[in-house]
Amino acid sequence: MNDVQKSGSDSAERPGVKTSARRADLRARLVAVGRAAIAEGGLQNLRARDLAAAAGCAVGAIYNVFDDLDDLILRIGADTLARLEQGLAAPPGPAPEPAEELLRLSRFYLAFARANKALWRALFEHRLAGGRPAPAWYLEDQGRLFALVEAPLARLLPDEPAASRVLLARTLFSAVHGVVSLGLEEKLAPMSEAALEGELERLVRAFAGGLTARPCGEASRNG
Repeated sequence: MNDVQKSGSDSAERPGVKTSARRADLRARLVAVGRAAIAEGGLQNLRARDLAAAAGCAVGAIYNVFDDLDDLILRIGADTLARLEQGLAAPPGPAPEPAEELLRLSRFYLAFARANKALWRALFEHRLAGGRPAPAWYLEDQGRLFALVEAPLARLLPDEPAASRVLLARTLFSAVHGVVSLGLEEKLAPMSEAALEGELERLVRAFAGGLTARPCGEASRNG
């Protein structure tokens, strides 16, 4: 291909590239302003007109880059999950004992929820319109977080069937989330930070200790 042909080809491709870049930029801006809106006032603070004004676009432009507001909320949630995943990832160096690793994960989860309460709460408050299930890509994002819990469980219970460890990871998360949620929302009684952290440690150590005290595979046999 000569230089004239190359130049013509580049010119033909350039408008599409620019359009794609503009769409990506608008998506990023809308996610950023949507995240800020939720952080400031929760999910109820997310309004299309306000988002468009903050992002510098027409209201209709939102629906050119997102299917609907649910889609935007999911993308904001994915951003929250990514930040949580980054903090939960194992630090460099030798792996700690499984129980200590589970405790580290639970402590970071508490710290993240405390520092990002509205965004963290939005992960669990949001419901897709019409009872639609979450898309596969979002479930994959969630799955990577559970995998971080499954890793120390695999070292704690090396003979446990993988399917059972998957269930155990979700059971432990549910228990930790319950303690964190009740503590931060103070639904039962006011609780100091130290008391909440102490109860969380008690839960995780009891969970890990109970697992190693029972015969391997018992959970899967009983299930």
